[in-house]
Amino acid sequence: QVQLVESGGGLVQAGDSLRLSCAASGRTFSSYGVGWFRQAPGKEREFVAGISSSGRTTYYADSVKGRSTISRDSAKNTVYLQMNSLKSADTAVYYCAADAEGRGTSLLYRYDIWGQGTQVTVSS
Repeated sequence: QVQLVESGGGLVQAGDSLRLSCAASGRTFSSYGVGWFRQAPGKEREFVAGISSSGRTTYYADSVKGRSTISRDSAKNTVYLQMNSLKSADTAVYYCAADAEGRGTSLLYRYDIWGQGTQVTVSS
């Protein structure tokens, strides 16, 4: 069974950058697509970015497109989310999730393994 642990969140100022990490245990992780989602207080969980099992296909929400990059390092069993030009609207708990079908799309229901989340707070 794959388990996910997020890290890299914190308190930053608007315009700063952060790199979130999603470290996975389990030898089958390379076959999973991975998505990053976020949830702000009082709001529904929303898709941020996703990457296929091969790493060749990536997806981004319009809200982060052009200032975020998702990548994966198979040797380290880790997926990264680099976020630049952070805004106060990016404040949320960020979760990574694994998609057993390997696609990494924006469809939340496809993800059946979730991490515990990491808080990102952007002050203006």
